[in-house]
Amino acid sequence: MKITKTILAMSLAAVMAMGVLSGCSSDQQSLEKIKESGEIVMYTNAEFAPFEYIGDNNEIVGVDVDIAKELAKDLGVELKIENVKFDTIIGAIQTGKGAFGAAGITVTPEREEQVDFSVKYVKSKQYIVQKTDSNFNTIDDLKGKQIGVQLGTTGDLTIDDALMAAADREDGTDGILYNSGAVLNQYNSAPLAAADIGTGKLDAVVVDELPAQAIANRENSGLKAVEMKYSDGSTVEEEYAFCVQKGNTELLEAINNTLERLMAEGKIDEYVLNHTTQE
Repeated sequence: MKITKTILAMSLAAVMAMGVLSGCSSDQQSLEKIKESGEIVMYTNAEFAPFEYIGDNNEIVGVDVDIAKELAKDLGVELKIENVKFDTIIGAIQTGKGAFGAAGITVTPEREEQVDFSVKYVKSKQYIVQKTDSNFNTIDDLKGKQIGVQLGTTGDLTIDDALMAAADREDGTDGILYNSGAVLNQYNSAPLAAADIGTGKLDAVVVDELPAQAIANRENSGLKAVEMKYSDGSTVEEEYAFCVQKGNTELLEAINNTLERLMAEGKIDEYVLNHTTQE
């Protein structure tokens, strides 16, 4: 009985400590604390051109970085960027490690349960990166193929869902690629995956429109990017937004103010054009 009570006391202490730490993290990323510290921390993955990538002097640049710099300027603080794996960004923002996440993050119902999203600022679609002599136009064309994706992205989620059996899918039907011999291969970045098309390890990579085009447009890539459609002609459409910890309403409002100003000024379209031509 003593042991049980001791374990219970330790468990309660641990829970309380976690609560304190959680509260501390949340408070640390409040707008007030950010202004006091003079720094705002952005979590991203610099493998998603033109939204974030490594530019000259090993500096992280891109559309989202330009937006984040405007946010920092509006708040009167310095911008600090943490470059991490894409699939860890939501968790880092959830736990208050960073103030906001920006990495061409698509708003999905599942992610909305974990973080709060800003206004949407860019629309996108899923594309298929492939050899120039390949002819993959629909998701059906990927049956029996080795398919690469960036871990945790909507390309990953889309192909994973297409491979599922009826019992695992919400609509109760088999996925388009189920039992077709298609194989999902997850990578830390789309460019790494695309490199394996050249080696013959992959047939195609499924990734968002502009990153797909950036990969295909590289000199001597031997690749092309084609909009991915379903057999009925429909496409996989999505929208990007910044994310913050649940309940961080003041910071979210500040981000929305900056995004809405930049969209009204036509700046985000300008950033996309600028980084598309540079990258």
